[in-house]
Amino acid sequence: MISESTAHISSQTTLAPALQAWEIFLDDRGSSPHTIIAFLGDLRLLASYLPPDRQVGEISLADLNNFLRWMEHERAVPCSPKTLARRITSLKSFFRWLHEGGAIPVNPAEKVVQKSVRSPLPEVLTTEEVSRILDTADSYRQKKNPDLRSYLLFSLLLNTGIKKGECLSLSPNHIQLDAQEGPLVFIRYASPQNRYKERKLPLPQDWIDVYHEYRALHDLNDTLFPWSARMLEYILEDLGKDAGIIKRVSFSMCRWTCAVQDWQAGMDQTKIRQKLGISEVQWREVSRKLHTLSRDETEESSPVEIPAEV
Repeated sequence: MISESTAHISSQTTLAPALQAWEIFLDDRGSSPHTIIAFLGDLRLLASYLPPDRQVGEISLADLNNFLRWMEHERAVPCSPKTLARRITSLKSFFRWLHEGGAIPVNPAEKVVQKSVRSPLPEVLTTEEVSRILDTADSYRQKKNPDLRSYLLFSLLLNTGIKKGECLSLSPNHIQLDAQEGPLVFIRYASPQNRYKERKLPLPQDWIDVYHEYRALHDLNDTLFPWSARMLEYILEDLGKDAGIIKRVSFSMCRWTCAVQDWQAGMDQTKIRQKLGISEVQWREVSRKLHTLSRDETEESSPVEIPAEV
């Protein structure tokens, strides 16, 4: 059965026009720009490998396996296992679309072996560790010469899950205290190609209270945290040490901890993905890790039953 998206595509169509139609299909389906760019880049690499007049109906399993072998072992540009796994996913998605749309009678990518790549699980903070860090940051706040940076930075990362680069680019204008939907931080990007990452994230009242104190102490113009990335990293590390945390507290750890907390709280997975500002492709691995991390922390925090003596 020929679908509307592949109606003008046949087995005699070459890769270039077929990819144009696939791009339209992905966009209409609501795929993120990041996903579309990644998938199209992978298939254009295949198009550059095969003869330019090769028709989609002529592409075989042997062609795809030869392409993957060339990309992994013979191409001058290194291909990491993670990139290879994504490119196999791209091949499977494209040829499945052609086959299900009736453009080709057989899916040559169906028997391509998918190579899954699993990077190590990130380290996250436990609920008890988060509480100790917040208490320590609050003690800084109560000093005669208060240091509000630690609390403001850690609490922001813990509640929003933003990345280091996003944090560094924040300005006071990105904090919208009078927004109709409640106080929020607006994560913005200058480059149009990253606009899909832009998002508005709610801010808790305790953070707002500290923010008012922070603004009274610091002359903020263009930057919310007018210090270098390394200085902010030191602030997080020192905060963790003073709280007695053995782990090295970092931007990444705070981001993952935020995501785990949202996952355990039952937040909709699409909302977690959008909150983190990641693509559908990235979410596959991230969601797997969040599932494992949430399960592990639940098991660690569960009370241990001690059997009665016989």
